[in-house]
Amino acid sequence: MNPSPHAKQAQQTGERPAPEPVPQPEPVPQPEPRAAAGERTWPAVSVVMPVLNEQRHLTDAVRRILTQDYPGELELVLAIGPSRDRTEEISRRLAGEDARIVVVANPTGRTPQGLNIAIKASQYSIIVRVDGHSLLPPDYVRAAVETMEESGADNVGGIMAAEGVTAFEKAVARAMTSKLGVGNARFHTGGEAGEVETVYLGTFRRSALERVGGYDETFTRAQDWEMNHRIRQSGGRIFFTPRMRVTYRPRPNLRALAKQYFHTGRWRRVVGREHQGTLNLRYLAPPIAVLAITAGVVAGAVGFWPGWILPGGYAAAMVAGAAVEGRGLPVSAWLRLPLVFATMHLTWGVGFLTSPPGLGQPAPAKPGEAVR
Repeated sequence: MNPSPHAKQAQQTGERPAPEPVPQPEPVPQPEPRAAAGERTWPAVSVVMPVLNEQRHLTDAVRRILTQDYPGELELVLAIGPSRDRTEEISRRLAGEDARIVVVANPTGRTPQGLNIAIKASQYSIIVRVDGHSLLPPDYVRAAVETMEESGADNVGGIMAAEGVTAFEKAVARAMTSKLGVGNARFHTGGEAGEVETVYLGTFRRSALERVGGYDETFTRAQDWEMNHRIRQSGGRIFFTPRMRVTYRPRPNLRALAKQYFHTGRWRRVVGREHQGTLNLRYLAPPIAVLAITAGVVAGAVGFWPGWILPGGYAAAMVAGAAVEGRGLPVSAWLRLPLVFATMHLTWGVGFLTSPPGLGQPAPAKPGEAVR
């Protein structure tokens, strides 16, 4: 075999020949890297939203859901009631733009029926309840799933973060996030993570909803509190975390606010009748205040002047409380705050006191109608 040019040159110079280059094989295609061992799988989630007359906030609420920073699959089921505005038109348009949206009809327009209809139409094992005027932060669903897995709870929820736009709404928002306005409920005022009686909205295990039979459709209000009570009675746990913070838009005027709290008080008494032992001082304070103020006004009107101390003292307390709780508000909102506090307390109390005994009872069957 003739020496290579490299070997000949080495022989002439007396240098040690360099090794011949070794041919390299063609690179072998490598498989795509697999997920690291132990990498989590995110469960698919169904978001359910009962909607009625929500054209003002619906588009923003839906977009906040569809743009969630969540790695798993997600669907949104809208249960549309017979709205008097463009809610259904907007819902259909949004569904046409995104295949993840499912639209179903809620003929009654009532919240518990809409929730049950949407849940039945959904397909995944985790159910996130959202309202048409609630605005979710980008990490809401991720925080809900992580909290549920860490806590083992059947329902997890966070803070109802009321935020207003107008001066009146800002006053209501401040009242709804203060202990003077709503007591010490953590989903209103915040606090540490832990087990609670109820949460705002909620993210549920489907198995828990099926275990208790879903929402009780006789409760047109207070249905969240009532069902969370049944979940706890069945051995489940309700868990609050401040990580889940939902922007809530308050009622826009005094009449709407009074109507909201009047009916909430009425239905909270229904819950107390149906589930003995669930009423505490937080729920009894408004009706006690109404009775005391009424007694004071009557006593003062018939000539017993010390009676006026009760309504006068309450009014002074609301003004003083507003001075403390209203710090940082615009003056226009601060001036409305005492009236907002009084409206929330007194309409809730009147609603509680006047709650009819038959409220929340199933309607009697008509002749010839099967009883379910």
